[in-house]
Amino acid sequence: MADAVNDSVQINTRSVIVVLSVTAFYLILSALLVGFKSDQLVLAGIFNAAFFLSPVSRKFILGFSIFIVYWIIFDYMKAFPNYNYSTVHIEDLYNAEKHIFGIHFNGSILTPNEYWRANSKTAIDVAAGIFYLCWIPVPLAFAAYLFFKNRRQFLYFSLTFVLINLLGFIVYYVYPAAPPWYVQFNGFTFHAKTPGNTAGLARFDAFFNAGIFKSIYAKGSNVFAAMPSLHSSYPVVVLYYGLKNRLKWMNIFFVIVMLGIWFTAIYASHHYVLDVLAGILTAFIGINLFNLLIKRSKGFKNFIDRFEAIIR
Repeated sequence: MADAVNDSVQINTRSVIVVLSVTAFYLILSALLVGFKSDQLVLAGIFNAAFFLSPVSRKFILGFSIFIVYWIIFDYMKAFPNYNYSTVHIEDLYNAEKHIFGIHFNGSILTPNEYWRANSKTAIDVAAGIFYLCWIPVPLAFAAYLFFKNRRQFLYFSLTFVLINLLGFIVYYVYPAAPPWYVQFNGFTFHAKTPGNTAGLARFDAFFNAGIFKSIYAKGSNVFAAMPSLHSSYPVVVLYYGLKNRLKWMNIFFVIVMLGIWFTAIYASHHYVLDVLAGILTAFIGINLFNLLIKRSKGFKNFIDRFEAIIR
């Protein structure tokens, strides 16, 4: 079976037609749904270059197509704003955060975000920005490591990662939620199509005189997607598979990054503590759901076996 599967991804007329057709379909659909962007051409170019370059790069990009699918779904969410389907939670979430985690400061009760905004330090700004820049590079680098070390674990990690995101996306539509910075700049009044904001991470950009986070948040799919914090979910799944693969000192690094991202999410006013806790819970649910599927679903296990045969 493995040989038959591997034969299907060799460079031949059929594979060329399939890849070019999928690429054209992606670019056309993207233009129709979210408008043409240069990022779409870059993604299509990387996929095609890797697919046609060599057998190793072909297997690598096919394996990483799991993450590409995640990114495309995330991007397409712009075409279907969650605030069109459910009421956005702004004031009730803010009040719940203040009631549960409120901090007494100068005669007032502040949310943790408000407290840190009033007590920010340049050194913390820099460290927090560095931690937050790890939220996607660390999972992707870890996935690349697993790809070359253990293809089965690579697939387990990648599919768990995407499953956690899909769970988070569902909650985004069931419970649209404004981030803390929204209250800071807009109060409790709902404004559709509010653009993304760097919030406390603007201090990192200002320190380095760069627009790193400004460029990142300008591409956000929807600002009313703070609950759960998937920023907080990603390091959990990385650490889980790091522990499973007994990576020793690397797991210490993963723990530090995880705690740093959790803190920064709150410090930079991008998430409430409640959002972070929801993100951690989403990661645990996703991990356990994936493990349950592996144990109980023969069809799902067969899918993984065939996928592994393709990228082996």
